[in-house]
Amino acid sequence: MSAELLLEIGTEEIPSGYLDRGLNEFRHLAEISLEENRIHIQEALITHGTPRRLILIGRAVSEQQEDLVEEALGPPQRVAYDGAGEPTKAALGFAQRQGVPVEALGVKDTPKGAYLYAQKKVVGRATKDVLAEVLPGLISRIPWPKSMRWGSLDFQFVRPIQWVLALFQGEVIPFELADIQSGNTTHGHRFMNPEEQKVVDVQDYLEKMAASHVMVDPRERIQEVEKLTREAAKNVGGSPGHDPELVRTVANLIEYPSAVCGHFDRDFLGLPDPVLITAMREHQKYFAVQDDRQRLMPNFVAVNNTVTRDEEVARRGHERVLRARLSDAMFFFKEDRKRGLEERLEDLKGVIYQAQLGTSHMKVLRFTKLAEFLTALVCPEKLGDVCLAARLCKADLVTQMVTEFPTLQGVMGEGYARLEGRPENVCLAIREHYLPAKAGGALPLTDEGALVGLADRMDTICGCFSVGLEPSGSADPFALRRHALAIIRILEEKSWDVSLKAFIQQALHVLEEGIPVDREKVFPVILNFFRERYKQRMLRSDYDSDMIEAVISVHFDRIHRIGARLDQLRRFYLESRDFQGLAMTFKRISNMLKKQAGPFHVDSSFFREPCESTLFDICDTLESPLNACLQKGDYTEALTLLVRFKKPVDGFFEGVEILTKEDERLKQNRVSLLHHVAEMFLRVADLSKFTL
Repeated sequence: MSAELLLEIGTEEIPSGYLDRGLNEFRHLAEISLEENRIHIQEALITHGTPRRLILIGRAVSEQQEDLVEEALGPPQRVAYDGAGEPTKAALGFAQRQGVPVEALGVKDTPKGAYLYAQKKVVGRATKDVLAEVLPGLISRIPWPKSMRWGSLDFQFVRPIQWVLALFQGEVIPFELADIQSGNTTHGHRFMNPEEQKVVDVQDYLEKMAASHVMVDPRERIQEVEKLTREAAKNVGGSPGHDPELVRTVANLIEYPSAVCGHFDRDFLGLPDPVLITAMREHQKYFAVQDDRQRLMPNFVAVNNTVTRDEEVARRGHERVLRARLSDAMFFFKEDRKRGLEERLEDLKGVIYQAQLGTSHMKVLRFTKLAEFLTALVCPEKLGDVCLAARLCKADLVTQMVTEFPTLQGVMGEGYARLEGRPENVCLAIREHYLPAKAGGALPLTDEGALVGLADRMDTICGCFSVGLEPSGSADPFALRRHALAIIRILEEKSWDVSLKAFIQQALHVLEEGIPVDREKVFPVILNFFRERYKQRMLRSDYDSDMIEAVISVHFDRIHRIGARLDQLRRFYLESRDFQGLAMTFKRISNMLKKQAGPFHVDSSFFREPCESTLFDICDTLESPLNACLQKGDYTEALTLLVRFKKPVDGFFEGVEILTKEDERLKQNRVSLLHHVAEMFLRVADLSKFTL
């Protein structure tokens, strides 16, 4: 039999940005907890939520735990029975402890011999009783970016808990959480229906919430916010700008939306569009309104958490608040225009980037040098614009506009540079050097923006690793993982022939002009950090771990070439009948070389058997065509060439004693010959990484 589960945790207002992830974690923890306690669910659990409540609904939860058969191992059979086959004290005591008759004991063969064992059935308990024990811990384990304590309670949660509604098949699940006893009551909208209401079951709860001005389903609120903002903007002949993130944020701030369209002074349209949009969006969560040509109109849409009694009063209130915001923005904009970006470079000397890495001004000087290095490699004709963009790209950090609206960094720099008459590519690069802004985000379109972004990020990574600020676990305060992935993506997208190793070394060289750097120690750590980031990215692209390791363990430098090598190796792996034999051949060589030390030098005068000359000759024959294949990036043909090693290698292993004790020089020469073959394989991939 199945039953309904309803759990609602009433709280003070939960931050908008916490809600979606919190609900996902809530559902995930509940599923795990029910499974661990042998409570089956026939339909997926559902989580809903508003700023004031977290809701878990199970419509088909088993009424009882599944029975469990437990097995316990007892004494060895040889001591459990005497010579007459009668149970000894050991057997009788074991049976008594397990609560079963001695006749019910069985014998089981184990690696240590035959042992007695007992089976007993544990009857499942009522689900309601199990939930009473489980739910408090489940709720307390929901992870939040930040939790808080209140009163004198030794309990943490995202916000103070006000009530707990917990029902199973209409009956209260009794437990205590944060000094609050669970019950069968809830509350409606804080302002419009705050009174306490009794709940009978899930359907009754949903109906009472709807009647109490609470839309519990976040998806329903999102749709309602989108509809209401469209209708409000349509009243002035416009439409709200496309901003799904703002829609979701607003939907997570309210329980019951209503919308009003307001107006602001047309003079404020003299501000750059991003400033207007940000001033409305960041602090007030207002939607900008556009005309049919996507030009901003002197209007906005505000979403309220109540049905307003007098829409005009609400509109005037929103207009008054926004007027103050836009007046501040206009003041900041005019003040910022009094000084050029070049002048503001000096101000960066007063901004600490990181205590051990110096000021933002020092950082700009470092990555400008690094940008020069990169530009000389890939597009030297753009050196002037790249250096100018690098010098100016952080200057807007000390403007009043970016101080007030940090999300406008780069955007304001681009706008101010354009007003100063800077070259268009320089203006774009100032904004684009921050791209990609998030995982999978848009990449810079201009070479200038890409080069400055690469230099800035590499300086950050090398600087942080040099002073011991490596990411650990989930802690990555300088977003070094994201920066590494951005560098990898940009180098791939641009197909620039840049050595990652040389890039890192140059960044460390520039860095050590200002701070002590243990280059020998930190360089391999940084390179491995990039290698691991690349591996994790490719694993998400459905490449096998073995295949990725086979390539990046021996070839991880020219990022733009690795993808082609992986693709061709995968195709050869899937399509060629020779792959298995080729991999086994290399594994055989690799295993033989594991404990052998150099120096490795092949001397043909030491050859004793024809198979040695045959293997050496095939190396000589394939050397030139293999290098030609690698030079043009034809790794499939390179792998096909390596297949020709199988027969000579097999003949070599069968024809001579490689690790002969007869003559040390003879042994070392044969090992060196195998090492030479292995080096040719490793120019393509390390096939020993494959699990066959």
